[in-house]
This record gives sequence, structure tokens and C-alpha cells, in this order.
Amino acid sequence: MMVADSVELKREDREFIDSLVSKHRGRPGVLLTILESIQENHPQRYLPEDFLEYLAARMGIPTAQVYSVVTFYSLFNLKPQGRHTVCICRGTACHTRGSLRLLEGVRLQLGLRQEEEEGSADKMTGTTADGNFTVRTVACFGQCALAPVAEVDHQILGHVSERALEREVEHLRKGRR
Repeated sequence: MMVADSVELKREDREFIDSLVSKHRGRPGVLLTILESIQENHPQRYLPEDFLEYLAARMGIPTAQVYSVVTFYSLFNLKPQGRHTVCICRGTACHTRGSLRLLEGVRLQLGLRQEEEEGSADKMTGTTADGNFTVRTVACFGQCALAPVAEVDHQILGHVSERALEREVEHLRKGRR
């Protein structure tokens, strides 16, 4: 097992993780809660590898267990995220109501090229070169009655049209949201 002190983190990052572990020790679902807090606290809203290794050591669990949780849940990010996020649902209801057009439109608007993204149209993520926007897809938001659905900076948009999504993104680009 890895010793927590061998992981190189800034003192304030170690103290933050230590406080989370102490605060939540023994509670059900503690790993999910701590991971969410770490990601929310990180300026680029992701979980750096060294943070995960340190957390595993502090909790006395295998690093592989931490990674299995992080990679299972789509809300966790292993790479830096843009300042703004646009998430497009690719579930069946959204797909049949035009979510692929939404995805293609926002990629075009933000200048994201296929080679800058990871994954396929059904599960992809890409961040603009300036770090302002991350575009992701999810399998389903569970909002099928509102299809097609997009999420912009954690706000769900139902029955969203290409033009409406374009306006939302443009407002963010101009700092008007």
C-alpha cells in the first residue's frame, strides 16, 4: 500500500483532503462524497492523479478502488475541464429528436475538431484550446420527456433547439450569463 507522505501535493491540498477524510470517516458513500468535494474545489473541476493516490493512501484503500469509482461515474473528470461546460444527451429519445445536430452545432461554434476530442459521438469530451469550454456527451440525463436535452453550466435545457443552444453558448462567451 502507498504511504500518503510519498505523494507530492501542496500542503493546502493535503490539508483539504485530510479534513474531508476526517469529517466523513465511517459514513456510507464516503468515497463518492469526498471525490465530489475534491473535484468541486479544484479550479479546473477535475481529479488529478496525485490527489487520487493521496486520497487512497489516507483512506487506507487501494488506488485501483478509487479509480474504479471515478471511472464508473460520468460526473467525475480525470482531465482539466473548461470554465464552462456544455453537455449533450445522446440517449435514444434525445438522439431521435436531434441531439446529434446539437452536438455538431456546438462543436462547430466553438471550433472543436474531431481530433481534439476523445471518444465517439455517443461518449465524447473535448475542451477548447483556450480552456473556456468543455463539451461532453452523456448516455442519458433521465429527462426523456424534455428531449432533446442539453446542460449548460449545470442548468438543464429541455426541448432545446440548435439556435437556443447557440445563444446560450454565445452569452457565456460574452460573459452575459
